[in-house]
Amino acid sequence: MGQQQYGIDAERLMQYATEIKTVAAQGVQVAVVIGGGNIFRGVQAEQFGLDRVQGDYMGMLATVINSMALQSALEKMEVPTRLLSGLTIQRVCEPYIRRRAIRHLEKGRVVIFGAGIGSPYFTTDSAASLRAIEIEANVVLKGTRVNGIYTADPEKDPAATRYAEITFDEVLSKNLNVMDMTAFTLCKENNLPIIVFDMNTSGNLERLIAGEPLGTLVSMGGETNQSLRRAAPLLDLKHSGLQPPISNPNEQA
Repeated sequence: MGQQQYGIDAERLMQYATEIKTVAAQGVQVAVVIGGGNIFRGVQAEQFGLDRVQGDYMGMLATVINSMALQSALEKMEVPTRLLSGLTIQRVCEPYIRRRAIRHLEKGRVVIFGAGIGSPYFTTDSAASLRAIEIEANVVLKGTRVNGIYTADPEKDPAATRYAEITFDEVLSKNLNVMDMTAFTLCKENNLPIIVFDMNTSGNLERLIAGEPLGTLVSMGGETNQSLRRAAPLLDLKHSGLQPPISNPNEQA
């Protein structure tokens, strides 16, 4: 929304696209999950007298609209993208197929996952965690409007302090709000680190990928924390799970 009350802010959209383009140009494989709260949130359904399931599907469609907008912005910058949807909408996006998503990433395309996981009662946080696990991502980068996880809500409590690093167990014991419990548990059980950072500050995504200690790292602790806080694991393709784009860029599969 940017500074708007509703809808898509063109300036914010282009900022996100620019951030993603910069990172993708370095050879990092990028997959994106976008929420739809600027248009409609499924949890608002009851306020309108709607069925919760119906409301959740409406929220999924809102994420598809945002995904299409981001895809268009990226392609305007000549960044190859593919939009994969948890719901079948053949005219505007491909259905989500795990192997196809991985193939697109191998070919150097930015993959956008729309419509959540395609089922009601699951948030876009859950979609991000599940898709990240399925494509064997190195880390989940949760972009928000605050620069990490705090002891309290920094927008309400000026005395709140930020955690640079924290473990999954500490988040649970302190009852901190990182993402919904289903999504958080998926990451914890699959040892998938999460970095919460401020996505609205220009250049933050590139600095984070370069190894700057931005935001808050959530992990199992120990070796994981040390490796993710160095630049090499995310940028050096020889030492990470990332694979370089395959040859034959003309292939359309």
